[in-house]
This record gives sequence, C-alpha cells and structure tokens, in this order.
Amino acid sequence: MSSMKRIIECVPNFSEGRRLDNIEKIVEPFRGKAGVKLLDYQKDDAHNRLVVTAVGEPGALKTAVIEAMRRAVDLIDMRTHQGQHPRMGATDVVPFIPLKNISMEEAVDFSTEVAKEAAKKLSLPVFLYEKSASRPERQNLANIRKGQFEGMAEKIKQPEWKPDFGPRKIHPTAGVTAIGARMPLVAYNVNLDSSNIEIADEIAKKVRYISGGLRYCKGIGIELKNRGLVQVSLNMTDYSKTALYRVFELIKIEARRHGVKVVGSEIVGLVPMEALIDAAAYYLQLENFSSDQVLETRIWE
Repeated sequence: MSSMKRIIECVPNFSEGRRLDNIEKIVEPFRGKAGVKLLDYQKDDAHNRLVVTAVGEPGALKTAVIEAMRRAVDLIDMRTHQGQHPRMGATDVVPFIPLKNISMEEAVDFSTEVAKEAAKKLSLPVFLYEKSASRPERQNLANIRKGQFEGMAEKIKQPEWKPDFGPRKIHPTAGVTAIGARMPLVAYNVNLDSSNIEIADEIAKKVRYISGGLRYCKGIGIELKNRGLVQVSLNMTDYSKTALYRVFELIKIEARRHGVKVVGSEIVGLVPMEALIDAAAYYLQLENFSSDQVLETRIWE
C-alpha cells in the first residue's frame, strides 16, 4: 500500500440479527472487493441487529456501502421488525470514521456525498448526524431516532424533521437512515445478574451524560431474555476522554445499591488498542506506562 492512500472506516448498523441468509447477503458487498476490507461483522439476536466494520478507500467503500444498503431495503421489512435496540430503518445508521490521510472535514464531505447518492438511488429519507449534522439538534443520533420506526412517518412531516436528502416520507418498509462522520466509538455492554430491566435503566440513567453522568457516554438498559440477564448497553463516543474502566467502575458502584453484581462485559465490533491499554494500565496500576511499550505497536511502526 502506498502511504498516501486515504482510508476511511465504516460501521453500518442493519436491523437484522436473526436470519443468517439475509445477514450474509447484506455483508457480501464488502467481501472480495478491491479497495475495501471487511474487518468484522457481528449479529445480535436480542438486539436483532447486525454491525459491520469495514475499511477502505473512499470510492470503493461508497460503492460497497450503497450496495449493502440496497440489499437491506430489499430484505428487511421494518413493519415486522422487533428487537431490544432502538431503530428507525433497515439500514439504521452509517457512520464514517477518518483513519488515515483524511481529515474529519473530508470525512464529513464524503459522508454527505454517500447520503445524497443513497437517498437518490434507494428513495430513502436520510438524515445527516454527528459531525455531518446540518443543525445542532441533529448531531445526537438519539434525537433523530426518537419515536423509532413506528413514530417516524408522523415525525418526518414536521418542518424541523425534514430529511437532509430523499423523500419527505418514510420508505414504507425500510424507514429512514442516518449517515455521518464521527470519532471512533466503542460499543461496550455491561451485563448484570438480574432480570429486572428497571435496574438496568436506572443505572444507565446514572452513567450517561445526558442525565448527569459521564461525558462521552451514552447508555440504555436492555433485556437479554435468552440469558435471563439485563445489560447496560453503552456507546463511548470518545474513549480518550472518558475511559472504559471509569464507566465500568461506576456501573459496579451503582449496581451495588440495587444488590446486583456485574457478571461480565463485552465489546461489540472492533476497539482501538488504546482503549484497552488504558484499562489494563488502570487495573494493573502500571506506573508511567506508555503504548510505546506495547510490542505490537513497535512492530507496526
């Protein structure tokens, strides 16, 4: 690879976590394409959601993403979709993260270009969010997604919720999509030994920023019915400023008030190494440790 290639990461979320044949069809456009590499995909039954992680050069990545979105439109019917995770469309959200030789401004321009093209080709209403947002209240995905698929047909008629691109009405089966550029995000879930969703909701409220918790932390309570557990499902939007160990410890503290224990945690998709090194340094009480001391970092250089 020449050093000047521009590399963007894309982590599209699709509203299908159960039907394997459909999942394979949606992921397929990212496989075996020049200029694109499929890094990971994870399906979740309880969330009924698929999270794909791919990296690539802008042109090739755009083609792959729009083709995957087209398949999601064909294969997913939001009118019958049910899952624990909030959602508003067959392709729920498409974030782009600048990785190499590309600025955040360029990533914003690129995401806008993809949004425009996808809206046109697929007759989908598209909202720009995060760094690409056309107005401040659209930066936060939760604001756009409020009301979910079921409430979107009415919401989209309101003047302040006119989509950035595409028709002024929802796609009857595929809903709406949000597309934008953002910082790397860590999807991090903490599981509790309780089946009481109110406890998970209560803890999520205490740790997330919007209701007085940690900065760069979003969270909701989720039931994992197949395991008889509840989960605090988190998005850490800037792990360099709010560390994973900090939210993990705060959840343990809050769980204790309810007489509940943390039984484990999980990372969904890929995670920057720095986020884990940070946690390791904290729990091992390493003094003056730097990521330069990580063997792999030196090898990659």
